[in-house]
Amino acid sequence: MPNPLLDIRIGTMVRANLDDPAAYIKQIIPLGFESIQPFFWQTLGDKDLPRLAGQIREAIGDADVIVSSLGVFGNPLESGEVDRGVLAAWETVIDNAHLFGTSMVSGFTGRLRGKKLTDSLPRFREVWGPLAKRAADKGVRIAFENCAMDGNWAAGDWNIAHNPDAWELMFNELPDENLGLEWEPCHQLVYLIDPMPQIRKWAPRIFHVHGKDATVRWDVIREHGVFGRLPFVQMRTPGFGDSDWTRVISELRLAGYKGAIDIEGWHDPVYRGDLEITGQVRALDYLKQCRGGASYLPNPA
Repeated sequence: MPNPLLDIRIGTMVRANLDDPAAYIKQIIPLGFESIQPFFWQTLGDKDLPRLAGQIREAIGDADVIVSSLGVFGNPLESGEVDRGVLAAWETVIDNAHLFGTSMVSGFTGRLRGKKLTDSLPRFREVWGPLAKRAADKGVRIAFENCAMDGNWAAGDWNIAHNPDAWELMFNELPDENLGLEWEPCHQLVYLIDPMPQIRKWAPRIFHVHGKDATVRWDVIREHGVFGRLPFVQMRTPGFGDSDWTRVISELRLAGYKGAIDIEGWHDPVYRGDLEITGQVRALDYLKQCRGGASYLPNPA
């Protein structure tokens, strides 16, 4: 029987650059995660993707867990050795996504380092036009993560897809239907943007969601401002931040979103280190409740 609760699965990210990602996946699946997003930081390193795909399939086994997407986080717009490795990683991951049972790849757009955001648009079109076509030919969608990586409109190192004004420019440059967003409320709150209106406006472009939140420390802002000694905002695991995820998920459902919310850990200033998985499992349970529960109850006949 179909389970409409699973139209939105709650999962987590997995570092694909670990020595043995499959062993990590075997340990966390019994905790109740419904999807995973293996991701690479910049390059593939020494990983052989067909072999890794087989190892992950074996680790999942008969569990009702999917690979929601694959991630590559680096800067493919620049020309240094590592940057060229990032671009090669994107090409390889797009070509091999089907081996993991997914049709989505996500990550940063890249950026011309130190330049204002609009200076990167011609290079964005030059790099992502062919990548979008390569992906479309294989039935793959590309989702751009909305993290600023400490950049802004004037300068930055990694990503231009961090602001709704930038999304307008990007999708004007490349209106390809298989280009979208990997969205999360955290990165909007970091820049004091209300994330809720974005869901209604950008729903057709939201391909994947990261489960990451933020706490805006208004007391610090009132006392020290946003450029002072103390951080005015903290990235949080869902359930510990400011966002009402019941409302977020309801808006996503109303907008027709079907996919995964994969928890992005390792950023919460409290639930990290020895408390990392404790925090993630708390977020997993919280997000399932916000989704309508962990168990689907069919209507009486």
